[in-house]
Amino acid sequence: MERVNENEKEFRFQDSGPKYLFRGPKHEWGIIVFKPGQELGAHFHDEVEETFFFLEGEPKMVVDDAEYRVREGDAFRIEPKEKHNIINDSDSDTRIVFIKCPYLPKDKTAV
Repeated sequence: MERVNENEKEFRFQDSGPKYLFRGPKHEWGIIVFKPGQELGAHFHDEVEETFFFLEGEPKMVVDDAEYRVREGDAFRIEPKEKHNIINDSDSDTRIVFIKCPYLPKDKTAV
């Protein structure tokens, strides 16, 4: 058993970016906050499946060049090899839960 509290973890960029709650051994997951104008960066994974659940905000989700306007409560499951990006082109923060499985931290290719 492993227990964490989100408040004990840090975002990559102090108040935004990803915050990992669990990393391995079988999966990793955490929270992402994007301020207006921030984005994930287009990338894909060779083996990792990634799921995003949108708690707050209405950013743009891009999957293999198709664009989707996100609504709070939306979830996206991204298959390996699918190029994806999240762009917060709105005026408010976006808050997202992400899950990546299997745990392969080096399986990421920027595009």
